[in-house]
Amino acid sequence: MTDLLKPVVDLPHLKAIRKQNSIFKQECFVSELDSINTIMYHNGMSTATPQPGRKRDNSLDPKILDAALEVLAEQGYDGMTMDAVASRANAGKATVYRRWPSKAHLVHDAIVWMGQQDVDLEALPDTGSLRGDIVSLIRTSLYEEGERRIKVIAAFTSMLRSDNTGLGQAAYAACVAPWVTAYRVALERAIARGEIAASVDVELLSRLIPSMCMYRESVERVALDPAFTYGLIDHVFLPAVGIRGDGSSTS
Repeated sequence: MTDLLKPVVDLPHLKAIRKQNSIFKQECFVSELDSINTIMYHNGMSTATPQPGRKRDNSLDPKILDAALEVLAEQGYDGMTMDAVASRANAGKATVYRRWPSKAHLVHDAIVWMGQQDVDLEALPDTGSLRGDIVSLIRTSLYEEGERRIKVIAAFTSMLRSDNTGLGQAAYAACVAPWVTAYRVALERAIARGEIAASVDVELLSRLIPSMCMYRESVERVALDPAFTYGLIDHVFLPAVGIRGDGSSTS
């Protein structure tokens, strides 16, 4: 990963997550953040360098980032323009350009934003069982926005082919990172409960479902659906940690 920006550790955010799960070690989060140096926001939502003058209104960022995803899905990366995003967001062009110095920076933040909307790391489910936690992570929006996600990821893939800034790879990692962290927390809790063996490879298994879902969307270009995600959970993930799909141990 390129060293475009120094890693930023959002300590208040980490403490909030640790409060939910006292057994979870802070260094796990620090390691995850350190592996994707450029994904953290330095001022609100944007990777852009803050400009002197009036304090920026960060409340506009989500609207602009959603507009960026819409335009990216419709026009592709090459056809997308900053002006088109400003128009879709009903924002002034200067407003967009003040926040993001280039289209690549804007797409980076939009992809990171999409990943953050998938998983709320400050409100991870704690149902008392590993399967319950994993199933509770799945939001219907993943299915409802399936076609748009496929188009966004396809457009983003074309950016990766021509990107020489490192922002594309950073955004790709950041899109998956919240899922990896959520699965890691669920696995650590299951170990603490004695539900699964302490010897399971948490780092490897926490990446299993996120990686397979990303492969389906980015390579196969097929939208996620309940049959696919629940199949992964019950027939791949749970057996890998020694649990049958019905919740019983395989040992």
